[in-house]
Amino acid sequence: MNNRAFAIIGENIHTTRVLLQKGKRIGPNHRGEESVLYKNALGEDSFLVIPQKFKETQVYKEGRVKHFMIAVQKGISDNPDEQKEGEAYILSEIRRQERYGSTFLDLNVDEISHRIEIQKEAMSWLVNYYCEVATLPPSIDSSSLEILQVGLEEYDKCGKPQGSAMVNSASLERIDALDFVEQHECHVIVTAAALDGMPSNSEERVENASEMVENCLSKDISLDKIHVDLLLFPISVDQTFGNHYLDAVRDIREKYGDDIYITGGLSNVSFGLPMRRLINETFIRLAIDAGIDSGIINPVENRIERIMALDIDSERVQIARDMLLGHDEFCMNYISSYRDGKLASK
Repeated sequence: MNNRAFAIIGENIHTTRVLLQKGKRIGPNHRGEESVLYKNALGEDSFLVIPQKFKETQVYKEGRVKHFMIAVQKGISDNPDEQKEGEAYILSEIRRQERYGSTFLDLNVDEISHRIEIQKEAMSWLVNYYCEVATLPPSIDSSSLEILQVGLEEYDKCGKPQGSAMVNSASLERIDALDFVEQHECHVIVTAAALDGMPSNSEERVENASEMVENCLSKDISLDKIHVDLLLFPISVDQTFGNHYLDAVRDIREKYGDDIYITGGLSNVSFGLPMRRLINETFIRLAIDAGIDSGIINPVENRIERIMALDIDSERVQIARDMLLGHDEFCMNYISSYRDGKLASK
């Protein structure tokens, strides 16, 4: 790993994010209204009331609460009290992620509505509010090029108060996103996705990612503004997925040197398994040792200083490591170790 600071793209300010309705973060406010419980930016107990309209959605009926969706909906409402409620919730998360070392904060409103005009309104509002209160540059994130454009244009109108933004993301299947990067002088996440789907091994990752890097360089986007996402998939699905990612990291680092950033959605690896933090932190350590210097992560849960101090020789870390490196078919040893209490922190 090179000597520059690990770049954290904080992933939480997304309308996709869910809390369990029966979890500890959901409860009544002082008026008995079902709410999301949180500490505001001043550390005070606060409440984001779950509106009746949201309670009529299928997501809520399935026991899940999309808390940032609710906050953004309140933010774009015509009710001043609801606007303040939404702003306070988002500000709290901005401050949390700033406090734990983020470099960029990812902003995504895709699930606010299926209607593109509401998505545009939401992104415009969110970026505008973000510019007023944040200290870090935003990562504008959307599956829609239209929404990316709205977010970047709004950030430009605000005068780019936090510095160069990031585009999340460009790929071979949507190469046009690089035009925005060039126009707005941004950082960019480029993924290793192919034109027709996901890569199936490390070689395809390197091939696709290299083509994207060359496209960036042809537009005078410098290596130090490129974050290559080599696409990490859950180890519970296929025991080779960890090595596919790690091998690709080593190859891209060797090919492009220390100037380029190598990143990824690093918490993807633990999906579907118990003790996710142990898996995530073990894998992040393996990935740092392989050459990554960036991550799309929740910095509150996955703290880099704690990861670098991880006891690699401890039994629990070795069990997770063996699984992540493909030595534990169907994750059976990991799961049985969890059931036997071997993975508990000592």
